[in-house]
Amino acid sequence: MKTLADIRSAFFGFYRERGHTIIPSASLVPQNDPTTLFTGSGMQPLVPYLLGKDHPEGKRLANSQRSFRAEDVEEVGDNRHTTFFEMLGNWSLGDYFKKEQLPFIFSFLVDEVGLKSEKLYVTVFAGDEANNLPKDTESAEIWKHLFAEKGIDAVEIEMGSEADGARLGMRGGRIFYYDAKKNWWSRAGVPANMPGGEPGGPDSEVFYDFGTEHDPKFGENCHPNCDCGRFMEIGNSVFMQYQKTAGGFAFLPKKNVDFGGGLERIAAAANNNPDVFATDVFADAIALLEKFSGKQYADSRYQKSFRVIADHVRAALFMIADGVRPSNTEQGYVLRRLLRRASQHVMKLGLEDKDKEDSMLVRSAIIFMEKYASAYPELATEEMYQTVTDTIWEEEKQFARILTDGIKILDKAMADSGRSPITVRDVAHNSDRIIADPIISAGFAFELVTTRGLPRELVEEYAKEKGYIINYGAEELDQLLEQHKNLSRSGAEQKFKGGLADTSEATTRLHTAHHLLLKGLQIVLGDHVKQRGSNITSERLRIDFSHPEKMTDEQKKEVERIVNERIKEHLPMIRSTMPKEEAEKLNAQHEFGAKYPDVVSVYSLGPVGATEENPQFDRAFSIEFCGGPHVSNTEEIEKGGTFKIQKEEAVAAGVRRIKGILAH
Repeated sequence: MKTLADIRSAFFGFYRERGHTIIPSASLVPQNDPTTLFTGSGMQPLVPYLLGKDHPEGKRLANSQRSFRAEDVEEVGDNRHTTFFEMLGNWSLGDYFKKEQLPFIFSFLVDEVGLKSEKLYVTVFAGDEANNLPKDTESAEIWKHLFAEKGIDAVEIEMGSEADGARLGMRGGRIFYYDAKKNWWSRAGVPANMPGGEPGGPDSEVFYDFGTEHDPKFGENCHPNCDCGRFMEIGNSVFMQYQKTAGGFAFLPKKNVDFGGGLERIAAAANNNPDVFATDVFADAIALLEKFSGKQYADSRYQKSFRVIADHVRAALFMIADGVRPSNTEQGYVLRRLLRRASQHVMKLGLEDKDKEDSMLVRSAIIFMEKYASAYPELATEEMYQTVTDTIWEEEKQFARILTDGIKILDKAMADSGRSPITVRDVAHNSDRIIADPIISAGFAFELVTTRGLPRELVEEYAKEKGYIINYGAEELDQLLEQHKNLSRSGAEQKFKGGLADTSEATTRLHTAHHLLLKGLQIVLGDHVKQRGSNITSERLRIDFSHPEKMTDEQKKEVERIVNERIKEHLPMIRSTMPKEEAEKLNAQHEFGAKYPDVVSVYSLGPVGATEENPQFDRAFSIEFCGGPHVSNTEEIEKGGTFKIQKEEAVAAGVRRIKGILAH
């Protein structure tokens, strides 16, 4: 079996030989990107460089980025969806382009990983006449040549949309032209949806054919983008060469390549098994669950539970390692949801975790820590072991208490409802109807799910076991939960309305003020203060920092005074590029637990008269590892107003949070 570690290592070696620097994975929690809770792709931390900023490690980069997609939580249970995954990526920042990239990835998949070329199918961009974006015949020609070298006559097929694919089928093709909904990449989707300034471009996806029988419920015919499971996308090369402007699309100053390939999916293809949960990284955790439950993973009745537990525990491990703790908001809410869903499926397997040593979630997490220790050494420390196992077990205990209380409330509601047939008003059909079975109202079930924290599946199954139904079935509950989700999403958009990791003047001012604030906190509170997280929009900054107690009003006023005095001194902000070890010798501040490349950007603030040629580190007010953007002089911050601390509060044991603004 090809292991994830084998493929990750081979990827790094392959791209090192081709002049790429291997950069570390960024945190799962994005820095200075208020638009998303988690890092969901390899390119997300690299957007400033894809837009033209010079990367300190050069023009050729590669890594394996740990990623999480919360939208896939409900999808977990089939053979290919996971919430956490590693994205293998390589980038060219204004260096090579299509004629180098496509042979690179084809050679890696076929010659290094060992995939059979006849099992590979590719897609390219069909063009977009409305936006004057040309058809990507260049990529198609490169693919034809690559397949021909392996003795394969690669036929080009005009496909169009997914619906067209289901209607027309494969037609003997190897290279398929799909429309902008499938083969154009930008964070905002198709060209018509892209905001001004957004980068994007055509992409070319690689699919692996497992040869399984087509399931007609996904369409009349199979095609590479069919969801029946025969084909699995294993990689995508984005040719990021355009930027949306008021007048249409213009070329970026540099043509960039952004490749992403799911490590778990490539491993599934390498082992010719469409089940990603059959890869080595999940094997020991699933074996543990089989041993103690007495049930088999191969049994379709329990397969979803095995997959949910394995996926959610692995994702929770990496969240906790990156500083997330269970809570009712933001990243903490997602972590809590994962652990509670996993707990519920432990129960479905007939298991009960009575103490920490017996906890299936804790024991599974330990297995994953051992599996990933070589790739992520930070997981192998005693401190991390304690943090992860304690966090999971405490959440498990709390969920057990919630379940006990919630079931009591549910039992009482059932007892109070009576068991006689009742007449209910069917508003949708403007009529009355008689329900013979006792009912639980959809509104009450909704409250149990959203307020009491009971999993929706548990409420429905428990009610069914007791002979009750949810009023009007599950559809009304679906509608209520969807409304709740949309309301929550709208709230998040309102909260983060500063835009996506923008480089606007307001955001840039606050980013530099953030540096001043961290230094001010260290001066007032002590050197123990370290940054534990940050989030900056065009309207406010937020910093999480280590400190054991609430700040006094006097301390907050003193920090404000220091920050505003430095702003008024009109200090220059100097960017320097240097080896990480040299920056550490300068005592440059950096976020606790974050991994940095061997060469880093360092921003030093002041003194007056400092220049890039003579940064005068010994007299600088603050020195930090950072990726920017920043003002060139604090005089620009002064134009935005006076710095004020809006709020100071606790977010975790030993961690405080400050929100600050610039206001006139």
